[in-house]
Amino acid sequence: MTLRAVGAKSSRSSRRTWSGAGGFSWVRRQRRLHGDNPLRVHAVIWEAALRQMIGGPQVMRQQLEHLCSLAEMPNADVQVLPFRAGVHSCGGGPFNILSFVESGALDVVHMDGLRSTNWVEGAEESAAYTELFARTCATSLSPYDLLRVMESIAEGMNE
Repeated sequence: MTLRAVGAKSSRSSRRTWSGAGGFSWVRRQRRLHGDNPLRVHAVIWEAALRQMIGGPQVMRQQLEHLCSLAEMPNADVQVLPFRAGVHSCGGGPFNILSFVESGALDVVHMDGLRSTNWVEGAEESAAYTELFARTCATSLSPYDLLRVMESIAEGMNE
C-alpha cells in the first residue's frame, strides 16, 4: 500500500485519535514504515507547518531531524511546499491518498475534520485528489532540497 499525504496537523496530541481497531492510529502507522514490506510514503508539508513554533526550539529541531531521517528511508519521499509557491490548491486542508497494490483496487482519500473523518472512495473523486496531489508535488521543492530547507529553518529557531 502507498500513502500519499498533504498537510500537517498542528500538534502531536491532535493526532492521538483512537482508531477503533485496537490502538492509537498514529503509533500503528509509524510502525508500518519499518520492517518487512513497509508502507511507501510520499508526503508534502506546507512550509508554514514546519515554521510554526510548537513546543519550543528544542522540540521543533527534534521534529525537523525526525522528518530528515524519514526522508532518508528508501520507502519515503518528503517534500516541502514553500511559501514562494504562492496560493496553493490544497486550501481545503490536509488529506491522505491510500493506494493499494491489488489489481483494480481504487485509491481511497482520507481527510480528518474537526469533528469527523471523511472518506472519498469513488473513482472520479479519488482521481481528482490524485491530480491535486500531483500538482502540489510539482510546485513543491524536490526531496533533495529538503535538507537545505530544514537546516535553514532550524538555524532560524536559534535566533
